[in-house]
Amino acid sequence: MARADGAVAIPKSKVDVGGVKGLQSAVFAGGCFWGMEAVFEQVKGVRSVTTGYAGGSRADATYDRVSTERTGHAESIRITYDPAQVSYATLLRIFFSVAHDPTELNRQTPDVGPSYRSAIFPQNEPQRRVAGAYIGQLNAAHAFAKPIATKIQTGTFYPAEAYHQDFARRNPSHPYIVRWDKPKVAAFRAAYPALAR
Repeated sequence: MARADGAVAIPKSKVDVGGVKGLQSAVFAGGCFWGMEAVFEQVKGVRSVTTGYAGGSRADATYDRVSTERTGHAESIRITYDPAQVSYATLLRIFFSVAHDPTELNRQTPDVGPSYRSAIFPQNEPQRRVAGAYIGQLNAAHAFAKPIATKIQTGTFYPAEAYHQDFARRNPSHPYIVRWDKPKVAAFRAAYPALAR
């Protein structure tokens, strides 16, 4: 159910990755990586966010190749986070509720194609288990008006070109950022004030 602040009100995950020490990584894909990066940079406990590509080969991990929609890559982000401050399940909740629309198949308005798909690339088996359980939980709760299109996939993450890194922070008045990404950041900050830095 959509909230007035633009977020979708969804329940917390019933399961989480536990018992991990030290910095961890999460890899998510959900449309243009600029907006995903902009949202997750706001989260307490997130140490860094890197834009990149996941799902294809190293040779095809360039913006020009990925834009052909024939590489198998999705525009993705790699989040480095401290699990003592923010859990994997919390990151998943932000991913599903404000960072993108998980019911869109191979698109995030206005971007269309498989490189803009909704996907989770678990970095270990506990992440895979928690992500799968949460998708099942959200579908069973009918948290969204349509079924979740997010896929759990495998693939190495490759960082994107330097000009894509920290794009929203470096280009706050870029028309794409103003229209599509600033509202996501505002929705995150309104929906999760205790998690915002």
